[in-house]
Formats: sequence, structure tokens, C-alpha cells
Amino acid sequence: MVRKEFLQLKRDKRMLGITIVGPVLQLILLGYAATVDVKNVPLVICDMDNSVESRKLVERYTSSGYFTLSGYTNQMKDIDDYFERGDAGVALIIPKNFGCDILAGRRPQLAVIADGSDSNTGGIGLNYASIIALNYARGLIVKRAEKYNIIENAKQLPIVTAQSRVWYNPELKSAYFMVPAVLVMVLMVITLILTSMAIVKEKEIGTIEQIVVTPMSDFEFIIGKMVPFALIGFAEVFLVLLVSFFVFHVPMRGNVFTLLTFSFLFVLVMLGLGLFVSSISKTQQQASMTAQFFIMMPFIVLSGFIFPIANMPVIIQYVTYFIPVRYFLEIVRGLFLKGDGFKELYPQAIALLAMGAVSLSLSAYTFRRSIR
Repeated sequence: MVRKEFLQLKRDKRMLGITIVGPVLQLILLGYAATVDVKNVPLVICDMDNSVESRKLVERYTSSGYFTLSGYTNQMKDIDDYFERGDAGVALIIPKNFGCDILAGRRPQLAVIADGSDSNTGGIGLNYASIIALNYARGLIVKRAEKYNIIENAKQLPIVTAQSRVWYNPELKSAYFMVPAVLVMVLMVITLILTSMAIVKEKEIGTIEQIVVTPMSDFEFIIGKMVPFALIGFAEVFLVLLVSFFVFHVPMRGNVFTLLTFSFLFVLVMLGLGLFVSSISKTQQQASMTAQFFIMMPFIVLSGFIFPIANMPVIIQYVTYFIPVRYFLEIVRGLFLKGDGFKELYPQAIALLAMGAVSLSLSAYTFRRSIR
């Protein structure tokens, strides 16, 4: 049975190409495109004061590296046009008498407007703008203290500063977060899609009756269907690891053997689910649609791959405990970025082992019913 499956894959040149080339393309595209890093936010400046102080503030924004100047105006009505055309994500409004208020010791007001249609860029842009304004205000305090000799040394002003440290991903590169997750997605897609076609394909071409009358048991049939796709899954793991190391330079702080061990548990779960879908389906098209809409899409949405689980409603968070991708995502990210081992990841391993036993038992049961 194992030999037969490999022969079928060998003869299907198109599927063989998709199996090898598809995961690499998916990893490269998602690794570069699926990023949460926000740089060069397009900024429009409405300077209604046009004073020396306002120009100094504008220079702070344009030279920060966070913003790219996309427009300059002195009328607020022009801001709408920039937002509507998509030429600006953030707008800085400097009111009249801004410079006079600073020289007179009064508190000038600034306005920062963000385009909320892109909540991620808008929110991060607002944070960047607030930080620049805060640093500018801090500099004004020091200058005023020096000018009026409030204290002997203006640098001794009691300004509280926080020293932040980022562990595991010091540069906050989104590729370090996304690429390990893409490994999980690739492994899920390949094993699930291929196995969801395994039994139903035998039904369509009429060979399932010949297999049923052979002395082969149901267990041997299922193992024969699983082994080739499991080996393909492991080949994909090595392929994705090579791309992760040499293209995206994602560090692997954990043990590769540990990754392969946990990958085996995840592959068992997905193979069991794929065989279950194949057993209950009558055509390959039906199996493909069932796998995509009832397994892959919920798994991707509820696993934490796109949306943080902590931000989901409480009842949905409980549902995610039944999603195997959630546990494997935690395992892969823990191995890549934190250097976790069996001691830290055994709860996730137990969950995958239990799910694998359930999915394989379910696939064996539905296969027996489907051939009766």
C-alpha cells in the first residue's frame, strides 16, 4: 500500500510539483508580506503657524525615521483629501500662535489624526507621534529650566525614564514571529489536503472494492495511506527549516530533534483528520471543500496565527483548546525563539497526542462504515 501511494504521487507530476514548490513559495510570500512592522507611515502636516518653533517640531517628525512626509498644507480642509486618496495615514495639525505660546510659557495644543480604516498602521502611527511630541516637550522643559536658572543643572530635572528590554526577539522582527507559524500552516495544508484525497480517490477510480477484498486489514490500509504523507510532511519540515535559516535568518534556539518529535504528533492529528474527511466524502471536490472550509479555515482563525487568542471572546477562547494548531504554534514558536524543551512543552505534546489518538480512531471507524 505504501509503495502504491508513492507510485501514484510519482505519476501525478502536477501534484508532485505543488507538494515541493508550493510550501517554499508560501513561506517566502508570507514571510515577506505578512508583516506587522510599521515603518515610513505617510504623514501630512497642517502647519497653520509657520513659525520657527513649528518648523523645529516638523523636523522632529520628518527626521525620526517613523514617518514619510506625503504632504504639507496650512488649511485643515485639505487633510480630508489626503486621507480619502490614501496618501496619508497620520496627520499632524499645528495651530496658530503655536510658537508664541511656547515663547510665552503657555501650553500649546497639538492635534494628531489617524486614518482608522487601517487600525494597525493608524494606532502605531499615533504612538510614534505621541513619543515625538513627548520628547519635544521634555526638551522645552530643560531649556526653560536652564534659561531661568530654576535649578543649577537642568539635567537634574526629575524626569522619570523607563529602560525597556525585549526578550527572545530584541529587534521585534515580525519575520521571527511569522515564519515559524508558516511552518505550521504548510505542514497542516500539505498533510490535510493530500490525505483528504486518499480514500475518496480510491472510491472515484473504483479500486476501493479491490482493496476491500484483499487480506489487508483496515489498520494496515490506514497505515499504508498515512506513511507516505507523513514522510512528505517531514520532508516539508526540513525544506521550510532550510528556507527559514538561509532566507529569513530566523534563529533556532531549541533542539531540532525536539521539533521533529512534536511535528510527528501534529502530523498524526492532521493525517487522522484528513482520512476522516476522505472517508465521509464521495468525491475529491467534496473532500477538498470540506477540508478547507470546516477544518483549515477555523484552525487558522482560532489558532492565534492571525488574531491573538487573548483578544477573543471568552467562550471562543475555550473553543481554541480543541484546535491542534494552537498547541503546535506554541511549540514551534517556543522552540525557535525561546529555546524551550520537553520540560516546558510537554502539556502541548500531551494535548496533541490525545487529539491524534481521537482523530485516528475516528478515521478508522468512519472508514469501516464507508465500505459496508
